[in-house]
Amino acid sequence: MGKVSNPRRVADNEAMAKTRMLRVSPQKLNLVAQLIRGKKVDKALTDLTFSNKRIAADVKKCLQSAIANAENNHNLDVDELIVAEAWVGKNLTMKRGRPRARGRFGKIMKPFAEITIKVRQVEEQN
Repeated sequence: MGKVSNPRRVADNEAMAKTRMLRVSPQKLNLVAQLIRGKKVDKALTDLTFSNKRIAADVKKCLQSAIANAENNHNLDVDELIVAEAWVGKNLTMKRGRPRARGRFGKIMKPFAEITIKVRQVEEQN
């Protein structure tokens, strides 16, 4: 018998990758995600390589994982892939603090974020 397999969460011409626990605020991570949305994957990789943002290296690693998933797991052509979606979510927030004057306590919030990148194969139009 066995269990019925779960349906795919993405379409047949799509693949995705997710990176959790990135030590950056979601607002800052979204600035990097906006940089690659809708672009061809080779152009997006180039933009991330030469970006001045610290978190761009981790986003590049996630994008490379999505490309590898598309190629190895779903048999998609790498040259025809675009970044269809890139969305950012909040993760946990570490609460830290620092003693301040007159017996007070200054809160320091250290947020974490996660990013999900979905790549889609589209046929090139000549």
